[in-house]
Amino acid sequence: MKALNLEKRKYIIGSIAVLIVIVYIIRLLALQIISEDYKKNADSNAFLKKVQYPARGLITDRKGRLLVYNEPSYNIMVIMNEQHGVDTLELCQTIGISREEYIRRMSEIKDSKKNPGYSRFTPQLFLSQIPSKQFSILQEKLFKFKGFYVEKRAIRHYATNVSAHILGDVGEVSQRDIDNDSYYRPGDFIGKLGVEKSYEEDLRGIKGMRIMLRDVHGRIKGHYQDGRFDRVPEPGRNLTLGIDRDLQALGERLMQGKIGSIVAIEPQTGEVLCMVSAPTFDPHMLVGADRSKNYKKLRDNPHRPLLNRAIMGQYPPGSTFKTSQGLTFLQEGIISTHTLYPCHRGFYCGRVHVGCHGHHSPVNLMYAIQTSCNSYFCWGFYHMIQARRKYGSYANAVTRWKDYMVSMGFGYRLGIDLPGEKRGMIPNADYYNKHYNKRWNGLTIISDAIGQGEVALTPLQIANLCATIANRGHYFVPHVVRQVEGKQLDTLYTRPHYTMVDKRYYNYVALGMRQAVLSGTCKAANIPGIEVCGKTGTAENRGHDHSVFMGFAPMNKPRIAVSVYVENGGFGADFGVPIGGLMIEQYLNGTLSEASQKRADHFAQKSIYYGSRTR
Repeated sequence: MKALNLEKRKYIIGSIAVLIVIVYIIRLLALQIISEDYKKNADSNAFLKKVQYPARGLITDRKGRLLVYNEPSYNIMVIMNEQHGVDTLELCQTIGISREEYIRRMSEIKDSKKNPGYSRFTPQLFLSQIPSKQFSILQEKLFKFKGFYVEKRAIRHYATNVSAHILGDVGEVSQRDIDNDSYYRPGDFIGKLGVEKSYEEDLRGIKGMRIMLRDVHGRIKGHYQDGRFDRVPEPGRNLTLGIDRDLQALGERLMQGKIGSIVAIEPQTGEVLCMVSAPTFDPHMLVGADRSKNYKKLRDNPHRPLLNRAIMGQYPPGSTFKTSQGLTFLQEGIISTHTLYPCHRGFYCGRVHVGCHGHHSPVNLMYAIQTSCNSYFCWGFYHMIQARRKYGSYANAVTRWKDYMVSMGFGYRLGIDLPGEKRGMIPNADYYNKHYNKRWNGLTIISDAIGQGEVALTPLQIANLCATIANRGHYFVPHVVRQVEGKQLDTLYTRPHYTMVDKRYYNYVALGMRQAVLSGTCKAANIPGIEVCGKTGTAENRGHDHSVFMGFAPMNKPRIAVSVYVENGGFGADFGVPIGGLMIEQYLNGTLSEASQKRADHFAQKSIYYGSRTR
């Protein structure tokens, strides 16, 4: 019995010993293979890996003139495991910060919540974007501050103070950015707005790496294996924009003291020639150490200068929308080019009345475009929606109508290469069924005919409508980037989109727009020697009406299509038409005449006082 107990004890002790050995093996594996800390500790003793940041791509306008380039900047890095024996007071005085700020920054670096993935063996960002003057002073004393070193970076510099909404800005990465893309680490920069954001992967380039060998005292002894494993950074791709810098500058000057937008497109390509959102801001405000402070100031501004109204503003298009209605009615056979409708200062049907200004009656489509007659388009819309024999129901008629609008680029995002584009609003039958409890007809929604009611477009969509008419029935998706260095432009921007309307009907609408400039509502856009076609819009508003204009030129070989939207600007002829005419003249002639320059100065100084009924 005793022998049996001894035999059992032998096996138990043996099992315990084996278990202890297994635990130690697992622990060693965890430390040396699974865990990164041991490897980092070992590597940090032997190597110093220095990231080499590539030059960010340059941005130029369509004529090759620089818009954005790089200037040197410096980040102070620290390896916490090596940071000891440092005279913190001298360091603070050298780089111009307080001791309290030093302590706060060190605490933030060590805080795993604020700095996920922190390791005392790897470089950590201590201070970013220090000026060249401070860097020069620090460089002389850097040997005193063990564990600290300087990393050369670059910050964006703007050759001009225009195009802020197009160009965008570059800011420090968030934790979300780091989680979404392994390319980034704390302290890196990423495009936040504009083309800097939408073309980030092209602009940023590819990082390089220098691996330095260290001795047992941490001193740099040279490149590891003579630099065999070093990687040279690859610079980012340069961008050429379709923007004309002079045209953009003129547009921003004309929109001073106003809220709204100007968008100009090259019809043959869809390239955006200018995109003004007012109020705007100086792009230099979002560069450097004061970026956060300035961003907060812009964000809190009640006029919302950070909002790109060209693609984010959703407005009633007013009478510019009548062109799309005339085209739809022609294609559907609701009207012909000879159809006449009465207008005795407005549209009268049952108890519904839509007012209009005085002109002779009855009118055909061309004259209706020329004079911007409300009655004509109300009658056309009413007859289409009420055509139950043709469509079967009001809902089917509205669905058919919406199909035309969508084919013209309304109701959905066009797909411009800028972040934040809104889709506007083209209501469908379900919308009306819900809001009117299925009790509606053509008269209920008659305001849609003249670009009011529930209809809303962005200024970009209005400009695209104009470009489509200029092209006589097709458009290219508007885009601000003309060329990416070493790459083909996405086919999204090179493929034509055709509407549901025949080319021959567009010719008729273009003639009406030409007559509007010669003897109609757009006389202020008439430029000697240039066949300008235009259409005004006066969008009703709770306060002062919005002033709207769209136009293109020349009539038969169009090179520019432009939309102007001025909030609370009154009639289309008050602000929209003269501003649009100046933009067309500047682009086609390369300069303004003396008389036009005086007109430009006048409108640049003319402000609209928002929140007051006094203009």
